[in-house]
Amino acid sequence: MSRHAAKAPGATWLARWAAALLCLAVAAIHVVDQGGITATRGPHYIGVAYHVLEIAAVVAAVLLLLDLVRPGSLLAVGVAVGPLLGYILSRGPGLPDYREDVGNWTETLGLVSLAVEGALLLLSVPLFVRSLRRRTP
Repeated sequence: MSRHAAKAPGATWLARWAAALLCLAVAAIHVVDQGGITATRGPHYIGVAYHVLEIAAVVAAVLLLLDLVRPGSLLAVGVAVGPLLGYILSRGPGLPDYREDVGNWTETLGLVSLAVEGALLLLSVPLFVRSLRRRTP
């Protein structure tokens, strides 16, 4: 099988680019929420999780743009699901040493984040499933 035959089908490039942009949007939203790229949100584990998410989002975007669909889309699923779970846990029961967002379900940036992460999840899951169906060279 040639190198070009292993590439994603033509229609998939749009989904890859859209997912990459959504990954970068997730990273940007969390940079804004933490107060800047060098800031670390408290408690410490939350701040570390933000930085890990932002790095993972950029890596996923790069992988998708390089047409490494399987690892890129799998990482993009994590970039979408992680903050969705964090949103539910932080606003619902709260997290250890972090209760400031309990009940804050309608925060504007949080709702924007949910929309972006939901769209990313809807794009990245089918990309990943399609990548599993493709033959590897």
